[in-house]
Amino acid sequence: MSYSKIRVEALLGGEGLHIVLDSPKGNVLDAAMMAEIHDVLESCKPRKELKVIGFSGAGAHFSFGASVAEHVRERAPSMLASFHGMFYRLADLAIPTVAAVQGRCLGGGMELAMFCNLVLAHPKAVFSQPEIQLGVLPPVASVILPFKVGQAAADDINLTGRTVSCDEAKALGLVDGICEEPVAELEAWAQRELGPKSASSLRFAVRASRIGMYEALRRQLPLVERLYVEELMATQDANEGIGAFLEKRKPVWTAE
Repeated sequence: MSYSKIRVEALLGGEGLHIVLDSPKGNVLDAAMMAEIHDVLESCKPRKELKVIGFSGAGAHFSFGASVAEHVRERAPSMLASFHGMFYRLADLAIPTVAAVQGRCLGGGMELAMFCNLVLAHPKAVFSQPEIQLGVLPPVASVILPFKVGQAAADDINLTGRTVSCDEAKALGLVDGICEEPVAELEAWAQRELGPKSASSLRFAVRASRIGMYEALRRQLPLVERLYVEELMATQDANEGIGAFLEKRKPVWTAE
């Protein structure tokens, strides 16, 4: 099937899929791109031979994250439902996932990458959850990032919105490998490590090793999503932060 915001390529001679976010320069995860990713993930359900799903970004960057324009109050509920639905689908599939990251990996893009079983990154890649700078928060990172880097580091990343270098991300456990050609290494790793193994057993192994993380995702993410939609987006500051970003000005906070 042909898509306008992503490309889908074969891995492992058809026993894997490589989803390329293909909307440079920022590969923004807007409604159209997320709908296409959902379509691909839905098509994976009957494919018992799949051993890996890879993610990468076309051009210089992995992804700038979800569309800020779709974070406005009236659009946030549908945007979050679609975005979070991708993670529920990935958890249900339990197919091993790997991200090849270059350039900026921000917001929802970082959430997608860090959700993967393996993250391979270019030495100059940078990571950030900048949502707090817009007066909002990253729901998926709020639930899942502590599993990857520990609670203290997750608090630091989520509460400051600061940029994390590739070296620091590796030290924290967010990145698993640093390489000059992440996509080539993704393909080589999948061939070397997953190619010889049983697709069925790999799925059981993912389910087993992530049983706590996926349980938290299914139980806690709906609570955080409700907090975001019903409480956070009812505040003046959250709407001010999003509006200021879209209008290219500094926000004026009121603590309301």
